[in-house]
Amino acid sequence: MVEHREGGARRGDGHRTSSPAPRNRRAQRPSAKAWHQVQPARRVAFAVLRAVQDSDAYANLLLPRELERAGLSGGDAALATELTYGTLRRLGTYDAVIALAADRDPATVDAPVLDALRLGVHQLLATRVASHAAVNESVELAREKAGAGAAGFANAVLRRVARENPGDWLTRIADTARSDDERIGLESSHPVWIVRALRRALAAEGRADELDDLLDAHNVSPRVTMAALPGLAETDGTRTPYSPVGFRLRAGDPEPLVRASGGTVRVQDEGSQLVALALTRLAPVEPGERWLDLCAGPGGKTALLAAEALAHGAHLDANELVPARAGLVRKAIAPIPLQVDVSEADGRELAAERAGTYDRVLVDAPCTGLGALRRRPEARWRKQPSDVADLAVVQAGLLRAAFAALKPGGTVAYVTCSPHLAETSAIVAQVREELGDAVEELDARAVLRRVSRGAIDLPTPASGAGSAQLWPHRHGTDAMFLALLRKTR
Repeated sequence: MVEHREGGARRGDGHRTSSPAPRNRRAQRPSAKAWHQVQPARRVAFAVLRAVQDSDAYANLLLPRELERAGLSGGDAALATELTYGTLRRLGTYDAVIALAADRDPATVDAPVLDALRLGVHQLLATRVASHAAVNESVELAREKAGAGAAGFANAVLRRVARENPGDWLTRIADTARSDDERIGLESSHPVWIVRALRRALAAEGRADELDDLLDAHNVSPRVTMAALPGLAETDGTRTPYSPVGFRLRAGDPEPLVRASGGTVRVQDEGSQLVALALTRLAPVEPGERWLDLCAGPGGKTALLAAEALAHGAHLDANELVPARAGLVRKAIAPIPLQVDVSEADGRELAAERAGTYDRVLVDAPCTGLGALRRRPEARWRKQPSDVADLAVVQAGLLRAAFAALKPGGTVAYVTCSPHLAETSAIVAQVREELGDAVEELDARAVLRRVSRGAIDLPTPASGAGSAQLWPHRHGTDAMFLALLRKTR
């Protein structure tokens, strides 16, 4: 289920090649003392899981605060992080295992008990944590939240899980699937509708055979990628393969470097760097150009635009509808000695008010976030197909308005952190059809190739469109979509 397991490599059938299989290290019945001992790392992971389920919290925002509150660092923080993200990524698979081991629908299990079970199953099937610790401490979490009866139930379920190895459980849950897509979803821990959407997006490039690689990539922790704001900081590590301002740390926590730089070095996905630079570097900048970041929050791309504007004598405006996110934008651009006006308006209304004003506009449109499932694993369980249709209305409206805000000859970059065709090529095709010969689609793939430090694999879509799609499994980035549209008149 998880290719990397501490303490031993794994064969493709899910068995370890070293250290005994779970059936040979069955969990012992916990002692009275063990009932009351839960390692802080597990408590932190459990607290985040509960907040994600109960309060729609975002793990990537909450986990650092919980680690700091608990005073965890080093190996303990790493364990809490792995338990949190690993459990969230594999939630669908683990629920299928729990359904078989408990002989009941997980939806009928009290939510805190279910999260304790999920945490225990992750440790039993995808880590090297000893079975007795995985079982005992998960049982204690269930006891604390729901009493002795829940603890007995959790103990029985987890002991059953511990009797079989990961490969056997994969086989058992695959046998319950009613279709091939459902089997893929259970094994890879993705909702079926997402499996199908990703397959269609890959097929649009003639690469449907990459589906398994893509799904696997979503279940692996991404490497931390840094950006050095051009003209304000230098790269300080191993250069990334594509972004000219990207690098990776040789080791350690990035936060000290970010603080030491005063914010001119920051954590940012390489795909996000590339799509922002594609807009600023698609053609030479004329001094005095006006740029707009229409959906700026949380500000990572805005900061890159601001640094580029500063270097070339351009003016940048930014807009973010949500006040809290607008605050993050202001914080992100604070280290850059450029005056940037940050508005808090509906982007469609603001762009309409400023018709014919800008030379370059970035529309980093609100989307399902299916391109960032590595970093935001809970998103795959929160989103529904109906969300796509609702977002498409907003996305088309923003692109339409952004185009109106352009001067003749200006360019809009339409970007989403989703490869779903209904959020990407369908939106571009719809707006192009509405605008007719007033719009020209540029070759975004050619622009990315010029921006990129090295060769980058960007196949031409079957439609012949000029858009570009980045992928986790192919490029090591979030699945960022980019289209460049020029206003002809």
